[in-house]
Amino acid sequence: MSLLSVCTTETITSAAQSLQKGALVAFPTETVYGLGADATNESAVSRIYVTKNRPQDHPLIVHIHSLEAMGEWAENISDYAIQLARDFWPGPMTLILERSPLAANFVTGGQDTVGLRVPAQPLALALLKAFHDLGGSGVAAPSANRFGAVSPTTAQAVNEEIGQYLDETQDLILDGGPCLVGVESTIIDCTGKTPQILRPGAITQEMIEESTGLEVDQNSKGNAIRVSGALESHYSPKATVILDALAEPGDGFIAMNTMKTPNGAIRLASPATVEQYARDLYAALRSADEQGLSKIAVIQPQGSGLAEAIRDRLKKAAHNGLDFSPEAMP
Repeated sequence: MSLLSVCTTETITSAAQSLQKGALVAFPTETVYGLGADATNESAVSRIYVTKNRPQDHPLIVHIHSLEAMGEWAENISDYAIQLARDFWPGPMTLILERSPLAANFVTGGQDTVGLRVPAQPLALALLKAFHDLGGSGVAAPSANRFGAVSPTTAQAVNEEIGQYLDETQDLILDGGPCLVGVESTIIDCTGKTPQILRPGAITQEMIEESTGLEVDQNSKGNAIRVSGALESHYSPKATVILDALAEPGDGFIAMNTMKTPNGAIRLASPATVEQYARDLYAALRSADEQGLSKIAVIQPQGSGLAEAIRDRLKKAAHNGLDFSPEAMP
């Protein structure tokens, strides 16, 4: 496994060739780092599942180089799905669509749907374009971490998380710097008459409704489609995460910079904005584990949009801890 910090045109072409040969390539997106494989190569995709220790029925998102590639992977694409793609691709949005024959069971988890995304990160786009130019169709890429753990937002975090499970003779980690968004893409089910958010992210309900002219279906709990990050416990550090409770001495503490650090607590992040909160969150959770902390107290950001996505990730991270947030109160 090689960690490549200087990514030239030649490096990207070589990485695309490695994907073509069945290797795994971890690469940055604007959300988190992904662990990529040729989405049409069953053997390569199976290595993603083994490397991540991911359940075989958990579907993967296929990353494509442009909107024009949607038709290769999906059928019966709704007008509103095309409008969303036009408005927000490249960007932090995954569309769930009816799959085409190209989207095999080993990518979709045996479902009749496929998740597609065009990332906005320049290095990711260059890799996908180079792979396409070599005849590739798409790159299956979940987050580059062990299943259920905190998603990596730097190449170093990828190496620490899964480097030992990669093949040092063929697999690669491309270093594109820290991710700018910091939480995973919004996942939108586009198989019904109206869009439905299955995982919140930086593309918000208001943005979706403005784009499509349609009201977002709020009944996501009745949706049977399996998607990444939908389990009750996910994005979890080794430390116990406790929501909306002040830290005690020796605890980690994450809150907006307007809130003072409790006496004896260890400040892990002091974001000034919700956007910075999203960018810093996963690195802060990882830092707690690196410092050997047993507990992290987190004061969640309030409001809609990206703040809702952050709360979604924190709720899952805190699933096995005590949750004092209003949503958890009976």
